[in-house]
Amino acid sequence: MAGGRFHEKHRNKLWYLTLRQFLRHKMAVFGMGMMALIVLAVVFVDRISPYDPETPDLSNMLSPPSLAHPLGTDELGRDMLTRTLHGGRVSLIVGVFAMLVAVTLGTLVGAVAGYFGGVVDNLLMRFTDFALAFPRIFVLILFAIIFMRPPFSDNPLVVLVFDTLYKMPVARVVFVIGILGWMDVARLVRGSFLEVKNLEYVESARVLGAGTPRIMIRHILPNALGPIIVAASLGVADAIISESGLSFLGLGIQPPTATWGNMLKNALDQIFAAPWTAIVPGFMIFLTVLSINYIGDGLRDAFDPRRIK
Repeated sequence: MAGGRFHEKHRNKLWYLTLRQFLRHKMAVFGMGMMALIVLAVVFVDRISPYDPETPDLSNMLSPPSLAHPLGTDELGRDMLTRTLHGGRVSLIVGVFAMLVAVTLGTLVGAVAGYFGGVVDNLLMRFTDFALAFPRIFVLILFAIIFMRPPFSDNPLVVLVFDTLYKMPVARVVFVIGILGWMDVARLVRGSFLEVKNLEYVESARVLGAGTPRIMIRHILPNALGPIIVAASLGVADAIISESGLSFLGLGIQPPTATWGNMLKNALDQIFAAPWTAIVPGFMIFLTVLSINYIGDGLRDAFDPRRIK
């Protein structure tokens, strides 16, 4: 009992020191504040704006910013502020869930490779290197095109997967980005497992009869949480950029559903006549990604034991 209380007290102190180190990073705190504002805005957009994001107003096409429309209107007269916030909701959902898919796959692959080592490690890491060798944007485009079509097989599982992704564009984009973003996480987790698996407390758990899943999840994985959290925060930004790129190319989420990517695509035809139609979604992508990158920098410093004081 005393040992357990000591361990819990030590862990709580470590988390306190980590939080204090993060709060010392001024740009990370700024990024956290900006992300909080963005999330609140996209969640409560219906209370902020009275306009419908998909209803055209042909009498107000390409109106410049005004009191009625603070960020102007688009080519169909739809309020840009409303569509930007609704688009942000979709883009953030894609970013978060694609990150969760990538982190889950990467953690699983890295944990198995690092813990078992040998042939298993070699096979999984060579597969990871193989996946990293392909230009990601071309693979993203290829996968997006494949899953935009009906299933090509009569296998019930293939039909279920393709039919679900075909009918649910947000799920399709999350799936495509997520399954192509796990490799860096796998490398980080593998390194943490290789470093920790032979330490004395892990050997003691083995001697006491702890099973492999318990050792991996309870005793080793917590030591990899720092790199995983940092990778996850940066993965959200990467997923948002990937979604914007796919939507800009017409391979992501299609109008009338707004995302920052397809709003940029729609702005191409009037970028000089109505520059706000491109500036607004482009600035939101920039601000969101910049804020997340600052948060990631702060988390990297906070989880670095050499910086904790």
